[in-house]
Amino acid sequence: MSQVKPHLSLGQVLNMNVGFFGIQFSFGLQQGNMTPIYQYLGADEASLPLLFLAGPVTGLVVQPIIGAMSDRTESRWGRRTPYFLIGALLCSLGLLVMPFSPTLWFAASLLWILDAANNVTMEPYRAYVSDRLDAKQHGIGYLSQSAFTGLAQTLAYLAPSILVWLGMNKDAVNSHNIPHITIAAFMIGAVFSLTTVWWSVHTTPELPLTEAERAHIRAQPKGVVATLREIWQAMRDMPDTMRRLWWMKLFQWYGMLCYWTYIVPSLASSMFGTHDASTTGYRDASLLNGQIGGFYNAVAFVAALAMVPFTRRLGAKWVHAFCLTAAGIGMWAIPGIQSKALLFIPMIGVGLAWASIMGNPYILLAGSIPPERAGVYMGMFNMFIVVPMIIQQLTLPLYYKSLLGGQPENVIRLAGVLLIAAAVAVCFVKPATPATTARTSP
Repeated sequence: MSQVKPHLSLGQVLNMNVGFFGIQFSFGLQQGNMTPIYQYLGADEASLPLLFLAGPVTGLVVQPIIGAMSDRTESRWGRRTPYFLIGALLCSLGLLVMPFSPTLWFAASLLWILDAANNVTMEPYRAYVSDRLDAKQHGIGYLSQSAFTGLAQTLAYLAPSILVWLGMNKDAVNSHNIPHITIAAFMIGAVFSLTTVWWSVHTTPELPLTEAERAHIRAQPKGVVATLREIWQAMRDMPDTMRRLWWMKLFQWYGMLCYWTYIVPSLASSMFGTHDASTTGYRDASLLNGQIGGFYNAVAFVAALAMVPFTRRLGAKWVHAFCLTAAGIGMWAIPGIQSKALLFIPMIGVGLAWASIMGNPYILLAGSIPPERAGVYMGMFNMFIVVPMIIQQLTLPLYYKSLLGGQPENVIRLAGVLLIAAAVAVCFVKPATPATTARTSP
C-alpha cells in the first residue's frame, strides 16, 4: 500500500522553512560585508575574487558528499536533521569570530570554515523540503524558502544601517579598521543561525522512515568509497533536465558573484569618487550597498510568494527567464546612476531575479530527480553554483585590468550581460514530468 505525504498548511510550510532564514542571514552578511572586511584588512581590488574561493571550493567538496550521506543516514532524529543542527552550530561560531579577524589571511581562512558549515546545512535542507512535501507543494515549498531568503538578506544587508539609525557611530572602528556596526551585525547573525534551524526542527520534524526505506538505507554500502561511488553513479545517471540547467547556472552564478564582489567598490567609485577603503566615502558606499541590498531582498521576499501563481500558470522556466532579464538590464544601468534615490529602481529587477534564483531552478529540478537520490542530486546541483564561481574567481583577475580597465563599474556591467545570457539559456530547458512522491510502506 502507498502512504501519501500529508498536505501541509501554509503555516506548516513556513515553519519548516524558518531555518532557511538563519542560513540566508549568514549568507547575506557575507555578501554585504566580506568585500569591505577584506579591504579594511588590506586587500586590493584585483585579488578580491581569489579571496572568495572559500565558498565555492568547500561547496564543491562538501555538499555532494553531505547530500549523499544524508540519503543514507538513519538516526533517531531523522536523515537530514543531524546535518542541520551541526552545520548551524558551526556557522554560529564562525559568525562570532569573523568580525574580529586580525589579518587578511585569518579572515580568508575563517571564511572557509564558515562556508563549510553553511554547506553542511544547505543541501540536506533542500532535500528535507523534497522529502516532506508532495510534488504539488514543491512550488510553495521552494518559493517560501526563497521568501525567507529575501527577508533574511534584507535584514542582514540593512543591519549595519539599522544600527546606525539606532545611534551607533558608523565611523567607530576597532584596531583592525573593522566598524563596530559590522561586528554587532555578525553577533546578531550568530544568534539567528542556530535558533531558527532549531525552530524548524522542533515544529516540523521529518516524516518517519517506512520499513521499506529503512531496509533500503541499511542495504546500501557504507563508507567514503561507497559515498563517492554513489556520487559518480548519480552524475552518470543525471536527468536531462538537470544537464540542461547547467548552462543557465554557469552564466547566472558567474554574473551574481561579479555583482556581490564588486558592488561596494563600484559604488565607492561611481557615487563617492574613492577607491580607498580607509575613507569615509568607502564606508558610506558599504552602508549604501546595505540599503540597496536590503531593498532588493525585500523585493525578493514579496516577489517569491507573489510569483507562485505565475509559475504554476506559465511555468518556472519562463518566469525565471523574465526575472533574469530584468536583473541584467538593471545591473548594466547601475554604474551610470549618480542619484541614490534612482539607484533603487534597478534593484527591483535584481530582487525579482534573486527571488526566482532561490526557487524556480529547484522547482525545475525537483520534478526530474528520483526521491531516493534527492540528497545527492541536491548536493550535486550545488556544484552548478560553485563551479561557475570557481571559474569566475580564477579567470576574472586575469582580465580585470586588461579587458575591464581595472574599473569595478565594468564588472557590474559584465554581470548584467551574463544574467541576460542565463535568461536565454534557461529557455532551452525541458522540464520533466514530476516523479511520483508516494512513499511505500509494508
